[in-house]
Amino acid sequence: HVQLVESGGGSVQAGGSLRLSCARSRDIRSLCMAWFRQTPGKEREEVASIYSDGRIAYYADSVKGRFTISVDNDKNTLYLQMNSLSPEDTAMYYCAARPGGFCPADENEFDYWGQGTQVTVS
Repeated sequence: HVQLVESGGGSVQAGGSLRLSCARSRDIRSLCMAWFRQTPGKEREEVASIYSDGRIAYYADSVKGRFTISVDNDKNTLYLQMNSLSPEDTAMYYCAARPGGFCPADENEFDYWGQGTQVTVS
């Protein structure tokens, strides 16, 4: 079992930046990790995903050029640097992980999820 703990959320003005972190409880080889977000009444949306070797798997069109996903395997931590934030980015942000070296398009194929961290942009 892997535990994921997000941090770094908060309130920020439009145009500002935040960096989210997701610490995992143990090292896993060949891992896919991702950030998702969800607002009340809407489906959860995948924001970005990355392989444990640092290869980028996916960015949503809505965040390309503004958000950067990265991973530090020495620290067992996933990051999401968010710049030029807008109110449309307001959501609960979740990190997810899937062992096996494949980044799926279907969120249901991710095995582990964090509790989420709230991002509010005004």
